[in-house]
This record gives sequence, C-alpha cells and structure tokens, in this order.
Amino acid sequence: MTDRAVSVARDWLGTPYIHQASQKGVASDCLGLIRGIWRELYGEEPEAAPDYTPDWGEFGSHELLMDGAMRHMLAVERAAALAPGQVLLFRMRAGAVAKHLGIVSAAGDAPRFIHAYTHHGVIDSPLTAPWRNRIAARFRFP
Repeated sequence: MTDRAVSVARDWLGTPYIHQASQKGVASDCLGLIRGIWRELYGEEPEAAPDYTPDWGEFGSHELLMDGAMRHMLAVERAAALAPGQVLLFRMRAGAVAKHLGIVSAAGDAPRFIHAYTHHGVIDSPLTAPWRNRIAARFRFP
C-alpha cells in the first residue's frame, strides 16, 4: 500500500491549490490531497469532510484533523523511522492545532513530502528541519 499511496500522490503533482477542493489535476488543498489518495486506494471516503474556513486552525483548540486521522488511519509510533507513504500531520506554529497534511515521498538522507500548499499547488518538497519540527503525528493508510 505504501508504494501505491506515493504513486497516487505523485499523480497529483501540479494540481493547483484551492481551499476545500479535492480533484486531481483541477484543484486541491492539503486535506483534499489526502482525501483523493484515499478515494483512489479504497473507492470512497470513510466520512464526509466538514466545511472549514481557511483560518479554521488559527482559533480554538479542537484537533479536527488529528481526530479524523485517528478514526481512519493507523498511527505511527514517534520512535519509528520515517518511511514513504506515511501521512504527516503538522502544527504550523507552536501551541496551535494541527492543520496541514502531507505524505512522505522519500525517506533517508534527503526526505521529501508531497503536499498542497497555498500559492504553490501540489508540490514535492524537501522535508527540512523546520518542517520536521512541525510534525504533530504520523499515520499510515490502513
């Protein structure tokens, strides 16, 4: 499943960023990318995504993405090695709720991840130290 998930994610590269979208080659946000990968792997999503505003994670303390990932994905132990296909959940700033998602595309000495990023679309980025420091949790597709 790991190789398949990364392959599916790579097919989304270049998809423009649009908030709440989830259509390969047309538009996606970070949650939309993970939803699209899920649909290609399993056929349909396990639950409908709720409406959310672009700034939803800036206010409040409800861990919406963390709770959803815990319901439908398999948690990866913090001590486990980074591996392709793992879904990354990020906190964009200390003390904030986790609100960004990506999928590891390469591990090892030069780790990378695929994510939908505002103003950039779906891209494959280096998983640099600043990004690694923001990881709140890791998951695997079931």
